[in-house]
Amino acid sequence: MINALTFDVEEWFCTSNLEMFVPPREWGRAISRIELSTKNILDLLARHRVEATFFVLGWVAERHPDLIREIHDRGHEIATHGYSHTRLTAMTPDAFARDLDRAIGITESITGAGIHGFRAPSFTITHSTLWAVDILKDRNFQYDSSVVPTGLHPDYGIPDAPLTMYRHDNSLLEIPISCAEIAGRRVPCSGGAYFRFYPYALTRRLIDRCHRRGYPVIFYLHTWEIDAETPRIPLPPLRAIRHYHNLEGTFAKLEQLLLDYRFTSIRTLIGI
Repeated sequence: MINALTFDVEEWFCTSNLEMFVPPREWGRAISRIELSTKNILDLLARHRVEATFFVLGWVAERHPDLIREIHDRGHEIATHGYSHTRLTAMTPDAFARDLDRAIGITESITGAGIHGFRAPSFTITHSTLWAVDILKDRNFQYDSSVVPTGLHPDYGIPDAPLTMYRHDNSLLEIPISCAEIAGRRVPCSGGAYFRFYPYALTRRLIDRCHRRGYPVIFYLHTWEIDAETPRIPLPPLRAIRHYHNLEGTFAKLEQLLLDYRFTSIRTLIGI
């Protein structure tokens, strides 16, 4: 079965987990690691001849246009992650529309190509922010990939959403982040911190469980999650563990994943 491989292109300090410690007004003074980590991923994909989808943060695209152009020129799909990495649960519809339009304008001017897909910062299309799918539809997006169909996380998730691709009421296609169902509970199995924390054998069992149910896995990583040299800053213990755990081992796990399973971009998976 062919799965979708996706990357959220953002700096290590753009994550919501660090927003109180490296606020957006300080991003311009933080140490940038985005070019090194992203190019390492691009080289890995080239070695394995895998096409992927890159959800690019507009703030990053504005500062690293050559990097975004290189992703595009290497044959990967460029989608958008918004501009400011503000969670939709902290935005009004008007603020989201402005943020989205800014990201679209910057990114399309770099690649010269249209953007078909969106992923919300911190997966924050929830029951309370479903208004966002109408804004996406109005801008001719073909799909969203923001919904996590579980209620395990306090900040995101739609527990009763389908486990595989579906259409919203306005016909926008949703590509949900994959969860495996075990004894009636939905367990995320598709990347990010889950991939860093889980033993690789557990990731494989969960992916295989999705495949036995007949649906592909939508896998994601943030580009900073394969960077063992990510700067360390003082954080409360739980936040530090969440952000820094196993950065040194994730690149090798990603390469093993590419050996064990077939992947492509979302655009190729859904045929757009």
